[in-house]
Amino acid sequence: MKHTRTAAESGRPRGGARRGSRRRLGGALLALPIAGALLLTGCGAGDGSNSTDGPDKSGGRNNLPLPAPAQPTGGAAGRDAEGEQSDAPDVEPSPDYLSTFALDVDTASYGYARRTLADGRAPDPSTIRPEEFVNSFRQDYERPDGNGFSLSVDGARTNDGRWSLVRVGLATRPGESERERPPAALTFVIDISGSMAEPGRLDLARESLDVMTDRLRDDDSVALVTFSDEAETVLPMTRLGDHRARVHRAIDSLEPTDSTNLGAGVRTGYATAVDGLREGATNRVVLISDALANTGDTDADDILERISSARREHGITLFGVGVGSDYGDALMERLADKGDGHTTYVSDRDDALTVFCDQLPRNIDLTARDAKAQVAFDPETVERFRLIGYDDRKVADDDFRDDRVDGGEVGPGHTVTALYAVRTRPGASGHLATATVRWLDPDSRAPHEESGGLETGDLRDGVWSSPYSFQVTAVAAYFADDLRAGDARWSTLPGVPSLGELASRARSLADVTEDKDVAALATAIGQADRLDICSDDCVR
Repeated sequence: MKHTRTAAESGRPRGGARRGSRRRLGGALLALPIAGALLLTGCGAGDGSNSTDGPDKSGGRNNLPLPAPAQPTGGAAGRDAEGEQSDAPDVEPSPDYLSTFALDVDTASYGYARRTLADGRAPDPSTIRPEEFVNSFRQDYERPDGNGFSLSVDGARTNDGRWSLVRVGLATRPGESERERPPAALTFVIDISGSMAEPGRLDLARESLDVMTDRLRDDDSVALVTFSDEAETVLPMTRLGDHRARVHRAIDSLEPTDSTNLGAGVRTGYATAVDGLREGATNRVVLISDALANTGDTDADDILERISSARREHGITLFGVGVGSDYGDALMERLADKGDGHTTYVSDRDDALTVFCDQLPRNIDLTARDAKAQVAFDPETVERFRLIGYDDRKVADDDFRDDRVDGGEVGPGHTVTALYAVRTRPGASGHLATATVRWLDPDSRAPHEESGGLETGDLRDGVWSSPYSFQVTAVAAYFADDLRAGDARWSTLPGVPSLGELASRARSLADVTEDKDVAALATAIGQADRLDICSDDCVR
């Protein structure tokens, strides 16, 4: 997958000082990923969007500017239009006024952060992926009727100068009913290394797979591959029908053994999936592991290069499910990115049952391949901007319409949110930005696009008087920003509240929305706040 970071979205180091007077989180920081659920409950997008099909996208879109506007000619970096030194947060200017990235519906980062904070530890800032925080919450975007996306763009002003938060919202159609979806051919690749003996790892996987087996349809198929120091196909691709008892016996036989040869497990899993390939079905490899590889291939690129033909020729996607208090987040995320798939993290029985028994069976279909988004900011009204997150999903601007360049694979019922920090020029009025999403039809691979625009006049509300869903998005982004404050690659977002204020806002939003996921967010922020103000020797 080809990704290119541009100066448009990178920030200068924020330096060693912590925001305000708050202390850094006490104790050694562990390299822990954050994880969430693959929230496949869906919504769609919005008002005033336009659609264009076909490979030639050079024409106008109902007076919306093209995704590639002209290079700006005025405005010095770091200065206002009048030439005065800017008092804005330390965010690099954006010389090309374009932002291009592959869509991502991973949520593992947020879920694992919650698990880590609940254990009284702070996530390593380098593992925080803000887009996975933002995409862990339901959105009320309007949904499209067919494959692909609906799109909406909105925004609200922060309390920091001329800075605003701009949200690009995408949604796919609702999932088909169980009877209408295509059949599934699922190859489960299960880590049975010694580390999986810890409660909340292999035991969760066994229980969840047992329940899932009973919920899948008779025309679905399941295969089981295990790996420790070696890999073994425990159950070849088996049509459920009258064979559920055989599948249950194979699941119940799983026991932890030795070291973790993740590379062998993935290779054998894909070989098993190819052997049991079903035409007209959704063929997917589901990797369940703590991703703490210590034997054989331990590099994601090396592992997946060996099975690249299975991905490219047969369209077999990878779904990574992380488990355990210690978890190889970076390796699992890289595997999913290179495997055209997604990652999530499960920390308890409720998480596991939701992922395996509700989300996975409901979302076997695929509605968009190689999906990318490009946002074109108008240099007449925008002084600078920064995409919040998607750091590993950047795509070169010129590759937006190159359909040979990988994007993201997205299924039904998903929402995808991208949030930008945008600083407008003094007295700016008129067009602010145009967002375009491009994808390939999952069956015909024909390209399609959808666009939507935003005007400066749409930025009337403040963040905390905007719609509830926008406020939840802002809280999640600010929370992620706080947790990765120790990573010098990133600058502070504009208008950032204290953790105490964020926790209070999240609690209020949880009450008014009656959303248990927002309540869990409030709890996590409160736990981070208590860690943040507690000295190393205080009692927690």
